[in-house]
Amino acid sequence: MKKRNKGLFVTFEGGEGAGKTTLINRVYDVLTAKGHSVVRTLEPGGTSLGKEVRDLLLHQKKSPICRQSELFLYLADRAQHVQELILPALEEGKIVLCDRFNDSTLAYQGVARSLNVDLLRGLCLAATDGLVPNLTLYLDLDPKVGLSRAKQKNTYDRLEEENLSFHTKVREAFLSLAKDEPNRFHVIDASKDVDSVYTAAMGEINDLLCLK
Repeated sequence: MKKRNKGLFVTFEGGEGAGKTTLINRVYDVLTAKGHSVVRTLEPGGTSLGKEVRDLLLHQKKSPICRQSELFLYLADRAQHVQELILPALEEGKIVLCDRFNDSTLAYQGVARSLNVDLLRGLCLAATDGLVPNLTLYLDLDPKVGLSRAKQKNTYDRLEEENLSFHTKVREAFLSLAKDEPNRFHVIDASKDVDSVYTAAMGEINDLLCLK
């Protein structure tokens, strides 16, 4: 992360049904109760513009979206998100908890959609003004289990409709990213009970707060 930011930026990554939302909500509640100033957000959809992009990406059924269009919609959402919400919050010294960030683009659009990962790295950095998370928590889960959890919801999600092979590639991509950046990435076994997942996540976040 660039030195200009006074706060802490924590991102949460994982496949469908890994439990990111449940974990972020609990972490947010605990940190807020301890007196920290915390922003909880997500991608796509963290801004007013982002909500419209999210609907296009995940819920529209009228026409297919080609992989290049999908990529640039995600990047447009992220650029607005960073400038409008994330960077101002970090400048104010807040803790930002974000559900998905650049690593999701590398895993989903780069590896699973077979786009050039090296090119995507540069595009992601351009869209985010070079912003890199202080900590990334990856919730690792067998895609079969995750998809079973996700499809219990009553809302339509275009990514959840992808086949198992697609989601397996996503998982493999995340694990590869974690291996490449062990100082930033921490893998959490999302097959464990919610308390164990929370304990593991808060352990990493508390270590980060102590360093700050």
